Amino acid sequence: MTDDRHYAVKPPMQLVYLILTVFGCAVLGILLSMLIIGALYGGDAMIQAGTASVTSPPEVISALKILLAVGNTIGMFLAPAIFFAYLIMHDGDSYLKPNINFNYFLIPLVLVIMFLFNPVMEIMVNINQQLVLPDFLKGIELWMREQEDAAHKMIQAVLQMNTTGQFISSLIVVGLLPALAEEFLFRGCLQTILQRWTGNIHAAVWVTAILFSALHVQFFGFLPRMMLGVLFGYMVAWSGSIWPAVWAHFINNATAVIATYLYQQKMIKTNPDDPHIFNYNAYIVSVIFVLFLLWVYRKIALNKKQLAGY
Repeated sequence: MTDDRHYAVKPPMQLVYLILTVFGCAVLGILLSMLIIGALYGGDAMIQAGTASVTSPPEVISALKILLAVGNTIGMFLAPAIFFAYLIMHDGDSYLKPNINFNYFLIPLVLVIMFLFNPVMEIMVNINQQLVLPDFLKGIELWMREQEDAAHKMIQAVLQMNTTGQFISSLIVVGLLPALAEEFLFRGCLQTILQRWTGNIHAAVWVTAILFSALHVQFFGFLPRMMLGVLFGYMVAWSGSIWPAVWAHFINNATAVIATYLYQQKMIKTNPDDPHIFNYNAYIVSVIFVLFLLWVYRKIALNKKQLAGY
């Protein structure tokens, strides 16, 4: 049962509590990951993990995965969300929305939506990559591209999969953990706070999506990541449960991991990094079908919520 005392905490102060919790847990997560890496692989691997590449030794790449999983995903997203919802606000159900009382037809529907959304994502990526800042901001643009290149280099290292074990660990680190942790923090805690603050679910979804994309600090992927955030946000808002968004997020991440693995094993010929896989006909069909299926999703999800008495 919700403790009414915690509703006396106004949404702006809730946001402050959440930010402080994120900072505190992030520091602890980094320290814990450093201890684990140091104990397993030694100090050198710990130092080299931050600049790992596809040519790095296996222990360095393993150290990088620990750093990303423990220091980043768990420390910065999952732990703060759980700590804030259950230990600070004492209302995990309202913030994290872990209930499973939704129409399970949404599960296969989300799968179809996410696969049909790929051409839309490609459009967004290609538009975003054309970003050119004015001459007086060239220094900022250069810094943005350097940050993007560094992030891409790190992801390439994590997605260097020569064995089944490396594939599974990459699927967990890149696919499963971020899907769970980021949805709990953003669509769970943050979107709930913003909805209570603004009284407008659309404002909450879009602002959360913008912050979700911005905090990844990958500026040339900002637009597609923001649109994913919008998609996940409405899935939670309409269904009243976090799990359809977690599932959608996992599908998006896991598809990239699986496609990369199959390409590296020469089981498919299409390079997943190719920015021009689809054509304009695919773009149009994608937009039409995704919008239609989102309408179907909303109708099914809201009907279930009404029957359940939400």
